[in-house]
Amino acid sequence: MQIQGKKPYNEINITPLVDLTFVLLIIFILLTTAAVQGIKVDLPSASAAKTLDQPKSRVIAVANDGTVSIDAVPVSMAELEQQLRSSMATTPDLAIILRGDRAVQYDQIMQVLDLCSKVGVPSLGMAATRPPGGA
Repeated sequence: MQIQGKKPYNEINITPLVDLTFVLLIIFILLTTAAVQGIKVDLPSASAAKTLDQPKSRVIAVANDGTVSIDAVPVSMAELEQQLRSSMATTPDLAIILRGDRAVQYDQIMQVLDLCSKVGVPSLGMAATRPPGGA
């Protein structure tokens, strides 16, 4: 028996369900972000504690025009030697990464390698390639 002017309702309104889903998604995002940050703690200080902000590695780059830079700051070979010696004094296990442009003269790379050997750099790596399409 059907009432006059009333049709059977065969559609489901999903708007409240979508609203609920978005609210739950926002709640999960906020809770996950809060859990990752952790709890703020006021740490005690010690006089003999090592500082962790010292860089463990330095990058020496040789451009195709022969300019040498350490950590993106252009330097001469004498300044490079001085900076390497001061870095070695503060960080004995310093690692050096040497990046050379593909058009740079081999002699310039050898001068930097000789300087690193003279200073006594314990760990020297060469960034030889980059991934295809990478920067």
